[in-house]
Amino acid sequence: MRHDTKQRAEALGRVIDTLDILRVKCPWDAKQTNESLRPNTIEEVYELAQALENDNADEIKKELGDVLLHILFYAKIGDEKDSFDIADVADALNAKLIFRHPHVFGETKVGGAHDVELNWEQIKLKEKGGNKTVLAGVPAALPALIKAFRIQEKAANVGFDWENREEVWGKFDEETGEVREAIASGDRDRIEDEFGDLLFAAVNAARLYGVNPENALERTNRKFIRRFGHIEQAAAERGIDSTCLEGLDMAKMDECLGLAEKGLRTVCAVSLGYRLPEDSNAARPKSRLPMDEVVTVF
Repeated sequence: MRHDTKQRAEALGRVIDTLDILRVKCPWDAKQTNESLRPNTIEEVYELAQALENDNADEIKKELGDVLLHILFYAKIGDEKDSFDIADVADALNAKLIFRHPHVFGETKVGGAHDVELNWEQIKLKEKGGNKTVLAGVPAALPALIKAFRIQEKAANVGFDWENREEVWGKFDEETGEVREAIASGDRDRIEDEFGDLLFAAVNAARLYGVNPENALERTNRKFIRRFGHIEQAAAERGIDSTCLEGLDMAKMDECLGLAEKGLRTVCAVSLGYRLPEDSNAARPKSRLPMDEVVTVF
């Protein structure tokens, strides 16, 4: 069902009124602070990301509601401190959108989306209280993979980029060689440093070819989980126990199995087998912490 602007504003107003009541009459809602809500907010955003990945409209609607609740909650706390309320948040956002789109609300001319991106960084530097440098706008708390992508994206928007995207492969090969040299040296700090450079180069290559590295890696994660689950399910259907083996030297596995010459490599190892009927371990109780030490029920 499509709603007009008035209906949308009224629906949002009803939620705000409900939250005002909960803040007074519900013990849990009443005790919340910015600090206590922060972990839940992060969780809700990840759940929204999962719904978006699934492309499920009902899930997206639900998770958007949960994120909206947190936005309204923070605004309510700001109102209680006489700092700001949701109207201030909305007005500031509206003013920012207009200021950052001079090609829509002003006289600036652009030739396409790329020009908009180039203007965006320059506009943000001019904003009152805005970023003093281009890279200052990258949140320090971002996960490293996303942060690397945003750093490179922002640097590219001010002209710091490869002239031809094919040139990135020379850098990628260079970093791969330096990783191998670091591994041969046995210096753990150097190895970590060089792996970081290699990952940064991989993210840059993905960006240059129009691939979001976060989405690409998540796609691979899901593929691995799906394939590994297939192994476990197939084994279980045949009455075979299975468990993933940890702490293995995958390179040594490749060497022992002669995988390199076949163009293959080890990505995981799973032990499979039938348990003995007289296996005493199978009947022993598992060592587990008490439930109340692991889970808090609200």
